Amino acid sequence: MTTLTERPHTGLLVVDVQNGVVGEAYERDRVVANITTLVGKARAGGVPVVWVQHNAENLPKDSDDWQLVPELSRDGSEALVHKRYADSFEATDLEDVLARAGIGHLVVSGAQTDECIRSTIHGALTRGYDVTLVGDAHTTEDLSEYGAPTPDKVIEHTNLYWENHRAPGRTAAVKKTGEVTF
Repeated sequence: MTTLTERPHTGLLVVDVQNGVVGEAYERDRVVANITTLVGKARAGGVPVVWVQHNAENLPKDSDDWQLVPELSRDGSEALVHKRYADSFEATDLEDVLARAGIGHLVVSGAQTDECIRSTIHGALTRGYDVTLVGDAHTTEDLSEYGAPTPDKVIEHTNLYWENHRAPGRTAAVKKTGEVTF
């Protein structure tokens, strides 16, 4: 259980599913479809959906690349967090958003696995949250020409180590989209 007091609720975190981030991502369409399913499940269950959008020099706010992919649409009542660093908590209002909603358990989806997803799940766990990574709802681009493993291996490795990750008083888990219930 979360180490955060009076945080009994779960929230869905959708990280950086933006045109310029997932445009060339591994299995983009399948992953976006899974995230769409998760958003639908969360909304049907009355679970808050929190959207995160990255801003950077090569991804300027309000540009076409910065926009969420067209398959996803944020409801105007759902929180939107703007970030400039890989960890969605770093120098953002994410913690305040989650505290106001009483969220102590995060279900995480999005991109990129080897940067913003990993940073965010670790950032959440160290801050006291229980974290479920949706193993078939995160992706990354192919950086193997720079010496990185291929995207399928990056995703498999992240799922493997997160499934076995532990911290005092907190849980880490990996579930597939079909296994997630809200």
